[in-house]
Amino acid sequence: MALTTSGRNHLVGLAVGEALTTFNAANAHLGVGNGVTAFAAADTDLVGASKTRKAMDATFPTRATNVLTFKATFATTEANHAWDEVGVFNAATAGVMLSRVVTALGTKTSSSSFALTHTVTFS
Repeated sequence: MALTTSGRNHLVGLAVGEALTTFNAANAHLGVGNGVTAFAAADTDLVGASKTRKAMDATFPTRATNVLTFKATFATTEANHAWDEVGVFNAATAGVMLSRVVTALGTKTSSSSFALTHTVTFS
């Protein structure tokens, strides 16, 4: 998953102690949308007309060396649309989108809940 320009700049600010919102358990959200436009570093939000953000499950996000893992469970009443893009955010609305990936994950309906696990690897 590629970092957005705003996500990269935000991480740099956090690294030098700027008072910015982190991507921790209290703030992190996974977003899913139906946008199929290719990733661009300038992206600041999911691009689809249908998009939903969900807070982290308990104990997430986690870190193992250079890998961050985010996990959120979307209930039967949430995100019932095509899942073609995924983003990592530090707020329920607005905030900073750390990264975005375009990938066809299928269409969620109200007959099921989906658990989405997403990793960001820094290399």
